[in-house]
This record gives sequence, structure tokens and C-alpha cells, in this order.
Amino acid sequence: MVALRSVALAGVLFSVSAVPAFAQGQATVGQVTVYCSILEEQCREGASMFERATGIKVSMVRKSTGEVYAQVKAEASNPRGDIWWGGPGEPHLQAADEGLLDEYKSPRLAELHDWAQRHAEQSKFRTAGIYLGALGIGYNTELLKKKGMPEPKCWADLLDTKFRDEIQIADPSSSGTAYLFLATTVQRLGEDKGFDYLKALHKNINQYTKSGIAPVKATALGETTVGIAFMHDMLTQILQGAPIKTLAPCEGTGYETGSVSIIKGGKNPEAARKFLDFTLSPEAQNINAKLKINSIPSNRNAELSPDAPKFSEIKLIDYDTPRWGTPAERSRLLKKFDTEVKALPR
Repeated sequence: MVALRSVALAGVLFSVSAVPAFAQGQATVGQVTVYCSILEEQCREGASMFERATGIKVSMVRKSTGEVYAQVKAEASNPRGDIWWGGPGEPHLQAADEGLLDEYKSPRLAELHDWAQRHAEQSKFRTAGIYLGALGIGYNTELLKKKGMPEPKCWADLLDTKFRDEIQIADPSSSGTAYLFLATTVQRLGEDKGFDYLKALHKNINQYTKSGIAPVKATALGETTVGIAFMHDMLTQILQGAPIKTLAPCEGTGYETGSVSIIKGGKNPEAARKFLDFTLSPEAQNINAKLKINSIPSNRNAELSPDAPKFSEIKLIDYDTPRWGTPAERSRLLKKFDTEVKALPR
């Protein structure tokens, strides 16, 4: 179990009403292309605030983490993007190891929590941590009651045949959230038993979605009874009135270190560095409390969100981000999942 210090709970985003001090008085002309892997409303809010604060025009493209990784790799010889913003750290670390990201030591690094600083150091400063989020189970309380299903409290509970075609999760090949679940399962149970679990769970999956946020929204809308996703994303739906309950599985769970990186060879490197600095600022991260997105921010000075999950009450495994983020390990696990799990009939 990972011991997390008491930290401020907020997030990763921006508001036009809170211009970071470093940007005040600046009137920089330029542009930056951002590939965004966090929530769409976060992407829009961040782009708007950054433009107003710096005068730099933002071209924003919202895609899942796996999709952005694939695009950055495909465009390596002629990069179209400048910044990759958000999503679990493993794909960022893989991209860093493959020489797709630029090294940059932001002056804001000293303001970050120890776990975020370690993340930057492990990547040789080719990515930086912007938030922490725990993986969990969410279920639609109305559907669960209507269908007479037991409340799932542990990962093992999801193998119950009563959940046949009632569970939704993203595809780990396109979603960083789902890859985290895959790696968490393998680390938690060992590879053989982990894949036995995934094969059994496969029988209860109604859909592997492209994006990690899709199961959250499907659970909120009653399109699936159970979703596997980040607890803070489920909580956002709860605070908007969705009939969802979310919990951390009893056996322990993995967590993401949300990341931001500069794409190597991007056409606007100076603007990209400014954007990365912006994402690490406390003023920027405070906006998550306003948007009711309750991951743990990386900046020590970010404000506390009273609605955030109580991480001190969550059993976290000692998740090995550097290992599962290496190109060889990540590619191997994804290939094995596709051939041994996803290809199975349901």
C-alpha cells in the first residue's frame, strides 16, 4: 500500500478568472497545438485561459491517451502537435523512451509533490506529473437495484455471472485508463493469474470503448450497470446528479500519474514550454475544484477540494509506473491482451 502524504485535492485545469502570476502582463504572439487526453471540458477551459493569459493561440485536439500516443508516434518525422496534455503516465513514459518527447526542466518542478518530481526524474525530464487518480469501480445504483444484483466491493466480485454483459471498460490499446487496469491486474495477481482473471472478466464485458471516460458516462446514463474507471471521474458524475456509487476495490488498486509532455520536433517549442509551465501552476490546477474534477494535483499550493475521494482511506498497491511504462513491457502486455483476451468469444 502506498503511503500518500496529506495533499491538497484539486486538479489540472484553468479558469479565465485566475490568471497565473507568471503570465500577467505578457502579450506574447504565437500559437501552440495541444493534444489533450483529459476531459473535454477541461481541454476547453484550459485553452481559453491560456490564450487570455498569454496571447498565444491554442489549437486543441481531444483524443484518448492511446490515440494520442499512436498519433505522436506516427507523426514523429513531421510532428504536428506541440504538447501532449493529460492521461496516465505509462504511454508518456513509453513515448519518452522512444525519443518522441523533448527534455524540459520546468521552473515549476520545485513546487510539486515528491511523487510528481520523481515522475519527472524517472522520465529524464521528458514528462511531468500533473495529477494523481485512483482506479475504481462505479455502478449505477438504480440499475443494480432493478436487476437484483449484488453490490461489487472487490475486483473478484466482478467475475460473478450475474454481471454477464453488465460491465464496461475501455480498450487498453486506445485508453490509458484501461491499460492501467491491465497492468494493475497483472501486478496484483501475477501474470498468469492476472490473465486468467481478465479472461473470466471478458465474459461479463458488454463493450470495450475507445476512451476511458466513456464507461463513466455510460454508467451515469444507465447504458451499463458497472464501469471500471477513475474514481474522480465517477465522482464528477455523482456531483452532477447521476445515480452512481464509486468505490476502491478491497484487494487494492492502481493509480495514474497524469502527465504532460512536450512533443519532440514540434513547430512551437517556446509556446509549448509556456503551456507546460502553465499546467503545473497552482492557479491553473485550482480550477478543478470549480469543475468538480477531484484528482490530486501535483502542485503543493493547489487548493483542497472537499468533494474529492479520501485517498487516505483507499488501499493502493505499490504501482510500478516505470516498469509498466517501458515500451517493451507495454507493447508486450497489449499484444497479449489482444490475442489472449479480447479475441475470445463472449
